[in-house]
This record gives sequence, C-alpha cells and structure tokens, in this order.
Amino acid sequence: MHPYQQIVDGIRRRIEAGELRPGDRVPSARQLTKEWGVAIATATRAHAALREEGLTISRPGVGTVVAGPVPRRDHELTRPRIVATAIAIADEEGFAELSMRRLAGRLGVSTMALYRHVPSREELTLAMIDAAMGELPLPARHPPGGWRAALEVVARLEWAGFQRHPWLGPTMSITRPQLAPNAMRLSEWVLAAFDGTGLSPQERMYVQILLFTFVRGVASALEPEAEAIRESGLTNDQWVESQTGTFLATLDAGAMSHFRELTSQDFDFDLDKLFEFGLARLLDGLVPYVVRR
Repeated sequence: MHPYQQIVDGIRRRIEAGELRPGDRVPSARQLTKEWGVAIATATRAHAALREEGLTISRPGVGTVVAGPVPRRDHELTRPRIVATAIAIADEEGFAELSMRRLAGRLGVSTMALYRHVPSREELTLAMIDAAMGELPLPARHPPGGWRAALEVVARLEWAGFQRHPWLGPTMSITRPQLAPNAMRLSEWVLAAFDGTGLSPQERMYVQILLFTFVRGVASALEPEAEAIRESGLTNDQWVESQTGTFLATLDAGAMSHFRELTSQDFDFDLDKLFEFGLARLLDGLVPYVVRR
C-alpha cells in the first residue's frame, strides 16, 4: 500500500473511533511528515485523498477539519453490488465519468472500502465486462440453419448488449483481450458453430473476431451519441433537422448530385438499419469462404 494511503486509513480510523470529530482539525501536511516520516508531497497527496473522499474540508483561517463521520455501510458492501453500481453509473453517465470516488459516493462508503473487494480499476472493468456479457441469453444449443444462423444470433445478442451498455464495446480489447469468463464462453459458442465445416481453429477465431469488430464498430457510435444528447438536449432527429439549412447550403455550393438524390429519398441514419445491412453483407461474404473449406 502506498504511504499516502496508509495515512488516509489511519486518519479514517481515528474519525471512526471518535478521536477526531466533525469540525476537529486534522494534522497539517507538515505534522504528517513528522508523524509518518514521509515527504511533504506524500502528506499533501493524503490530504487531497481525504478531501476527495469527503472526509475533510478546508476552512479559511482554520485549516483542514473533519467534515463528518465516515458512513458505516461497509458491512453492506459486496463485490456484486459494487459491480452493478459501477455499471449503472457507466450506463447513465458514460464510462469516462466512472471513478472510484464517484462509485464510493453512490454506494455511501469510503473509496478505500471499495479496494477491499475490487483491488484495482482494471479488475473493476473486467468484472463489469463479465457481468454485462453474462446478461446475454446465449442459447444452450445452436439454432437450426448452421453456422450462419448461429452468427446472426450472436451478432444480435451483442448488438442488444452494446445498446443496453454503450460503454461495453469500446472497453473490450481485440489485441489484449480481457479474460472475462462470459465473453470466453460466447467465443467458444461461436467456434463450435463451425463444427462440420472445414474451417481450422484459427480460421474460426478470425471469423469470431471479424464478427465482433463489426458489431462493436457500429456500436462505437452509441456512447458519443448518448453524451451528445445529454449535453445538447436534442435527439438525433432534432439535431439533423437543425442542420438542414447548413446541409442544403453546402449542396448548393458544390456539384453534389448524388447527395441531392439521397436527400430526396429521405435517407435514415438509424443505427439499427446500418447494423442489419452490414451484418447481412458480412455473412454473404463469408458464405463462399466457408463453403470452399
């Protein structure tokens, strides 16, 4: 444990024990350096962490004082509850807004209490991925219709999952895949869908990665769109309408006959339509490749 965390834990215990009460002064950074034998930078970092957890506040002319008692809800804290709350924050506000501090505040516990159940941010992310992938109702058996029908099932399950959790796709790595058991089970299900074909294990895995990257690629627009809606207050349709004048002026300024024809047909930027169109073309392209094997 980093020295500054030891200081934070020590002061927290004093608050919990009633040695330091709301309004009492907390040892200054210089006092901490003498008491704990640390550098001034470490003591300053400890003070910052205490403020971030809401344990202390700075009062002009007084110094750093105890803001209030530490909420005693650690006994209610479990790993599944932490993960579920983290997912809820990421769903509502975006993955970038998820921090251990915000998570602790939502749960009503200290930040350090989280680390007793989830040792790192990376492990929390892995647990979130695994929980979200575990929500996908993957059939126990492959559907009739062979590998193509199976890939359609998986792609639509992933698409629904990414829509439910817009942060999920971007957090999953291709080159450094997270070892989430539920994601691995899904991949195994896809690999088994090619039993009876001539595809090698390597080829099957490439198809699985290709399918996943396609779905994730379309889904990559979900979180930015949600953020844009939160910030602007405009739905996608409302935003497109607000850009009509600029769009038409751009067409008038250049020879864009194909764009004009597209506009006359009332083109829809709906992501569900893009997903279905792309999935069908992707599977069409795989048919001759799989058959040749």
